[in-house]
Amino acid sequence: MHIHNIIQEAAAAAFQKLYDVETDPQTLQVQETRKEFEGDYTLVVFPLTRHSHKSPEQTATDVGEQLIKLNEIETYSVAKGFLNLTIAQSFWHSYLKEAIAEKDLPGFAKPEQPKTIMVEYSSPNTNKPLHLGHIRNILLGYSIAEILKARSHNVIKANLVNDRGIHICKSMLAWQKFGEGKTPESEGIKGDHFVGDYYVVYNTEYQKEMQHMIREGAAPEEAERNAPIQQEARKMLSDWERNDPQVRQLWETMNGWVYEGFEKTYETLGVDFDKFYYESETYLLGKELVLKGLEKGVFFKKEDGSIWVDLADEGLDQKLLLRADGTSVYITQDLGTAQLKFDDYRLDQSVYVVGNEQDYHFKVLSLILKKLEHPVWDKIYHLSYGMVDLPTGKMKSREGTVVDADDLMLEMFEVAEKYTRESGKLAHLEEDERQKLYRQIGLAALKFFILSVDPKKRMTFNPQASIDFQGHTGPFIQYSYARIHSLLAKAKERGLASSELPCPELHSFEIELIKLLYHFGDKLQEAETQMSPAVIAEYGFELAKSYNKFYHELPILPEPDEQKRQFRLRLSEKVGTTLINAMKLLGIEMPERM
Repeated sequence: MHIHNIIQEAAAAAFQKLYDVETDPQTLQVQETRKEFEGDYTLVVFPLTRHSHKSPEQTATDVGEQLIKLNEIETYSVAKGFLNLTIAQSFWHSYLKEAIAEKDLPGFAKPEQPKTIMVEYSSPNTNKPLHLGHIRNILLGYSIAEILKARSHNVIKANLVNDRGIHICKSMLAWQKFGEGKTPESEGIKGDHFVGDYYVVYNTEYQKEMQHMIREGAAPEEAERNAPIQQEARKMLSDWERNDPQVRQLWETMNGWVYEGFEKTYETLGVDFDKFYYESETYLLGKELVLKGLEKGVFFKKEDGSIWVDLADEGLDQKLLLRADGTSVYITQDLGTAQLKFDDYRLDQSVYVVGNEQDYHFKVLSLILKKLEHPVWDKIYHLSYGMVDLPTGKMKSREGTVVDADDLMLEMFEVAEKYTRESGKLAHLEEDERQKLYRQIGLAALKFFILSVDPKKRMTFNPQASIDFQGHTGPFIQYSYARIHSLLAKAKERGLASSELPCPELHSFEIELIKLLYHFGDKLQEAETQMSPAVIAEYGFELAKSYNKFYHELPILPEPDEQKRQFRLRLSEKVGTTLINAMKLLGIEMPERM
């Protein structure tokens, strides 16, 4: 049982005994004691005074006198209406012994009823390569999925590939008009980069044609709508939906190039998926749902033949579901995908990792599904996150000014190599081992920097700041783990290691570390509740920081007292495994040497 629950139940029993008042233990507030006060946990007494009919100080004293009889409580103190409790060292000894025996998380970290949850992330368009914005999406989705798995939920990692639509046709049309038969192989370029270049070519030509039309007297809106290349792209989309064999063949070829490129990026980033969905396979199902809704009177048709939903009663506006020419829009595809996901897995929750510019879209999706009386409507969770900027400002795909994911990772590896070589500690490593280490450090810097920011916040990514070995960074945590690994290796070499866990008097630095270990399960639960890997990132940093303080202030191998030395070695070992487990949830590898 968690110490919070032990205190709650004991306090409720004490209140019953003292004042003959029955109290629900779950309503009693127990929190960690603030650092400026003595104690480990604090019971908030103010709400109890209406039953005790005594001052907050006297009520806290009465309850404290009862709680000190527990084996788990060593001392107590009263500060106004707060009862501060110091946990007995025997409790921390007992916990650490159990924690070392447990290779997994503590039992209270698991929910009583695990759910089946799908986490959809990445969801790229097949008209351009992955960029920095995608990286935040991918890392958030992967980490949340790992956190939910660690919480014992049945998790499906899904990737919905946006492989159809006008934007795809733009790249296809540009290659058809200007590609001259070139391929990624002939040009020596990754397939996703190759296709993305033609998306930029399309927009360059589109701008030229619009400017020409405006100079000829057309209104800007007319030029934007009727530029010849835009008309051709719309026709290509219509031909695609009519299964024109030539258009379909071109589409399959160019998408194939992109998928090969994506797979290489995913592999380098160290992420995976259990299930792929393709909008080209889900949009027809979405159309069926729309047409059924039209038959039932849930939706309505306008004079031009387009189909809409009226959300005025929900405080929103009318939303287009099918265009007049019968082609679908994003919401149509998402309706079909929602249906398919539910059919495949009977989900308890469907998590969409999508930027906050789509907040309105997911609100609309849920409301439409509710109108269709679909069982998944209230199972949708939009993990909304802020945009990623660079110190130089926003990125723009159409202008080709995005930060490419592959280029960014390469830059991170190079920065990691520069910092690591300057340390001069890798002369003993073979070159292939060094290269592996540079990749591990570079990815840790990138992932920690991205994931340590609350998803809801907009952020600015700075590659140089992300890799400081002494800062609030992933490499700092890696370095802390490498220090532990080196310490344990030296202890083994000197014959000082032991499997025993003695019970010496604990130093405050040791208690601080054990308390942090104890709260790993709490932080995992908090990360799930908030849908935020930042909780785990901050926990990992605090654990590493606390260990470094412990390492510098207390002797370990030089400690003459054998019991203290063995205890500190075993404590170090548990901190190391916990750092591995915590960083694994962020997709960060922990090298043994740095």
